Amino acid sequence: MFHGSLVALVTPMDEESTIDYSALERLIAYHLSQGTDGLVIAGTTGEGATLSDEEINKLIHFVVRKVDSRIPVIAGTGANSTHKTIDKTFHAMELGVDACLLMTPAYIRPTQEGLYQHFKAVSEAVPVPQILYNIPSRTACDLLPETLARLADCSNIIGIKEAVPDRARYERLLQLCGDRLSIFSGEDSTAKDLILAGGKGVITVVGNVAPKLVHDMVRAALAGDKAVAEECDQKLRPLYQSLFLESNPIPVKWALHQLGLIGPGIRLPLTPLSTQHRAAVLNALKQSGLLELMNERQ
Repeated sequence: MFHGSLVALVTPMDEESTIDYSALERLIAYHLSQGTDGLVIAGTTGEGATLSDEEINKLIHFVVRKVDSRIPVIAGTGANSTHKTIDKTFHAMELGVDACLLMTPAYIRPTQEGLYQHFKAVSEAVPVPQILYNIPSRTACDLLPETLARLADCSNIIGIKEAVPDRARYERLLQLCGDRLSIFSGEDSTAKDLILAGGKGVITVVGNVAPKLVHDMVRAALAGDKAVAEECDQKLRPLYQSLFLESNPIPVKWALHQLGLIGPGIRLPLTPLSTQHRAAVLNALKQSGLLELMNERQ
């Protein structure tokens, strides 16, 4: 059920930074038409850290209802405390998500034993399928492959989004856990190689603006078609650079606005893309053929 191009969906907002549900409905329809294999909502790219619990629950309810079981919906429910993570994960399960994405707790810097006990407690408390999310660059802690191997014994922990862009790391993950867990790339630039090595897909930022191209790349890599996967990956490479010139999701939301898919809104402390980076993002959209495709649709 969980494989392929899983898009870490932005949360569209108007100029007052209020969630724009009309734009969100259009985005959902767009991804369904472009072959996206699943939607991940209220995560890093979805500005989940700036949304209230009430907003997150309303967002989950809306997306689950609009998707209507056509593709999986995964909600980001990680928090800094185990109690809060359990609470958020339980509410998401009750709202009908297919799985939850649980980041490692930020700021606290738990030990490996603390990470093991944290995720084990959430797994035992909430029976929904769970994908762990390791992103040390944001959380200041690193879920090591050996700790993940221990957690693979929890029946509803089904995978990990690994955002350490290191080939040796994902090869170790595949060696220890690849037969028990789905390994997803959390870095668009490493997705092709990880999938060709045995990963199950990518939880993608770039897929927000290039859903069909990312889907085609992932599908080819899953099929072992290195030539087609490489061809798609080359078209995506300008986006791998430009969409991370500032903190995610600043560049990708600005790009989506330029493509006419969402409004300009973003929530503080995030701010709109700096002027000096806008030409680079536009150039990457052109190089990847996205502006021409958008003009054709219009």
